[in-house]
Amino acid sequence: MSAGAALPGRGRAGQMTVELAVVTPVVIVVALIVLNLMGFVEACAAFDQAALDAVVSHGVAPAGEQTQIAAVDEVRSALAEALGREDTCEVEVSASAVGEGEKDATFAVSPLLTRYTCTLIYRPWPRLLRMPGVTYEAPLSLRHERELVVDRYRPGVVT
Repeated sequence: MSAGAALPGRGRAGQMTVELAVVTPVVIVVALIVLNLMGFVEACAAFDQAALDAVVSHGVAPAGEQTQIAAVDEVRSALAEALGREDTCEVEVSASAVGEGEKDATFAVSPLLTRYTCTLIYRPWPRLLRMPGVTYEAPLSLRHERELVVDRYRPGVVT
């Protein structure tokens, strides 16, 4: 055998290791994306149900002081408790009168109707990754909104 001829299979001995080193980070990133999307879908499903329950039970007739601010705070705390995901999810709740901000409205159907807007803010995991000399923070958050209109002074009236 001449010195210049390569043995069969000897030139490709490290190829699988190099391929594995290149493909592994891509597989990990895709798995994290899928994991976060599944978590977001699950959180949205739970949030939709919990938002309806919280607005109907706490937004219509809040315990204690009967103000809109107290109702919003109770709905927010009930939603956060129902989700139980303080590490990845944040809940925002706002309330406004139904006819508020509408220029074309000539008269309100009922001046007592209140629109609750519940917002779920999902921050992907891992949110913050620190290594020596490198800090990575997730640049985005996913938002999901749910609106419900209720009459705060007549329980059971939901539109």
